[in-house]
Amino acid sequence: MDFTFISGNPGLDLAGTVGHRRHERWELLESPDDLARWTVAAGLLDAPPAVDPTALVAARDLREAIYRLARASCDGTGYGRADRELLNQMAAGMPVGVRLDDGASVRRVGDLATAMATVARESVELLGGPLARKIRECDEEQCTRLYLDGSRHRSRRWCDMRECGNRAKAAAFRARHRT
Repeated sequence: MDFTFISGNPGLDLAGTVGHRRHERWELLESPDDLARWTVAAGLLDAPPAVDPTALVAARDLREAIYRLARASCDGTGYGRADRELLNQMAAGMPVGVRLDDGASVRRVGDLATAMATVARESVELLGGPLARKIRECDEEQCTRLYLDGSRHRSRRWCDMRECGNRAKAAAFRARHRT
């Protein structure tokens, strides 16, 4: 399955590498290679970093902490201490390095630790800033993807109109025309 980046924040996109958390849960980061590919697809690094099984577990732990913290923001409940501590610990690492190359292009260099530190920093900025109140969970029944609602009246309902929104509208149409 391909990665999608529709959440508006790299931490929320990392959290989106698990789908349908309450139903038929599926995992996009099954192997170290999957995580290496994700860092490139997310635009964090230009080349896939080395990832071992231990680093994959740590990245998944970060992902789950970000998910729980973002859900707490949605629900208006307090942030869990262990999740905050893990996020802060990861954010304290060195971020991805950026360089301007001869062709006036940005080069993103680093390893998995720098990529995860960058994700953690972005998550700290999100969860501790004014955008935290714009975090939403998709209204589609099975989807548990989190996203930033940038709509004018904070009325966005689905993580992605092409998938979840289309499914919901088609189901509503079928329901209306069944009777």
